[in-house]
Amino acid sequence: MSDMTVWMNGALVALADAKVSVLDHGLLYGDGVFEGIRIRHGRIFRLTDHLHRFEASCAAIGLTLPGGQARAHEACVAAARALDKDEAYLRLVVTRGVGPLGIDPTTCDTPSLFCIAGQIVLFDAKKREKGLDLVTSFWRRPPSDVLDPRVKSLNYLNNVLAKREAKLRHADEALLLNAQGRVAESAGANLFIVRRGALQTPPASEGALEGVTRRSILELARGLSGELGLRVEEVPLARADVLDADEVFLTGSGAGVARVASLDGVALRDGRHQGNPTAPRVSERLLDALVDLARTASTPFR
Repeated sequence: MSDMTVWMNGALVALADAKVSVLDHGLLYGDGVFEGIRIRHGRIFRLTDHLHRFEASCAAIGLTLPGGQARAHEACVAAARALDKDEAYLRLVVTRGVGPLGIDPTTCDTPSLFCIAGQIVLFDAKKREKGLDLVTSFWRRPPSDVLDPRVKSLNYLNNVLAKREAKLRHADEALLLNAQGRVAESAGANLFIVRRGALQTPPASEGALEGVTRRSILELARGLSGELGLRVEEVPLARADVLDADEVFLTGSGAGVARVASLDGVALRDGRHQGNPTAPRVSERLLDALVDLARTASTPFR
């Protein structure tokens, strides 16, 4: 076992040999798509859902997925098996492939498919316990007619610049607004709030990625709506709604479920029930349900 394994174009390769050409259009122009996939309890979480989105992203940019979902499934299982960790992270990538200089995608003959299995730690345990600090980014989420947020393309510069801004402003994560000033998501995760008897998250039409973890949280929350005492809504949100929320948290394959403590230096309500301050937060109850779901809605690789 090692800390990272790589499956590349049909075979497991040593990390030192896992390379792409300097003429690969994924490197040169961000021409490709990816998926971030979580391994929990020795199983690949919602692999079928991830592969469906992966192939849909390929279709959206006119990129043929070599071997289809079956080959991508093989890549994920082989990389996960070689890593042999109960808790890990997969990065599945397909690029347009090698071609001459110039943005013309039709000059690339053979797409490149690879999967990296390793560890990812976006926020440590201490930070998760305290809650994340967010800042509202100067950068806006491009509208769907510029770059559709449902496509997880290798062109992630919008997210990267927002994350860089957050770190320069001594925050953990950035809140991204769309061109109309409404909440899209964070730089690297979806956003949920608990407010006025409802669990709310922006719809994809506002610039939010249709995250697999986001979908799972929505399904779990609807199933627990009676127990939680909350309606579950996909509705447009303003920055003021986030500031007014009883609880705010992020979700994602990398982030998991992470509570937010502040926005732009303003402390947010921490989600504790005033009548019962020892009761679990909504985010904590949903995280427990998500961990349980991972035991059933997952693909074994051993």
